Amino acid sequence: MSDYAVQLREKQKVKHMYGMLEGQFRNFFVNAEQARGVTGDNLIMMLERRLDNVVYRLGFAGSRNQARQLVRHNHFLVNNRKVNIPSYQVAVDDVISLKEKSRKNEVIIDNLEGVARRGVPAWLELDAPNFQGTVKSLPGREEVTMPIQEQLIVELYSK
Repeated sequence: MSDYAVQLREKQKVKHMYGMLEGQFRNFFVNAEQARGVTGDNLIMMLERRLDNVVYRLGFAGSRNQARQLVRHNHFLVNNRKVNIPSYQVAVDDVISLKEKSRKNEVIIDNLEGVARRGVPAWLELDAPNFQGTVKSLPGREEVTMPIQEQLIVELYSK
């Protein structure tokens, strides 16, 4: 298989994993390229900081697709403000909380009960009894355990 095909497959895998279309993914790449540091690491960090991904990582949703839908349907607050944009970038010390009327949602309650098996990344802190989570720090590349070869994506877009 050619290098181009391998790079393209990796990009498609990551886009699918985070539920993004090409244009949005390209914008993330451009922003990652313009930021200080290693482009691939910046890209992964920006993808991990998406609100839908954080909702998934905290355990409120069983998948990123489900998290995206929950965010779109106004179930979450960020720092006590309504945010229904899945691509919203969370920052350090942001508090993501479930709206009061959504706290009886059976799907979300079941997902939170299953979070003990999956765990929460070190850069996030879950306060399950209060239905909220906090971003303690920015995610580092070493904290993302998914098999992503971001260098292939950087090479693909650098052509």
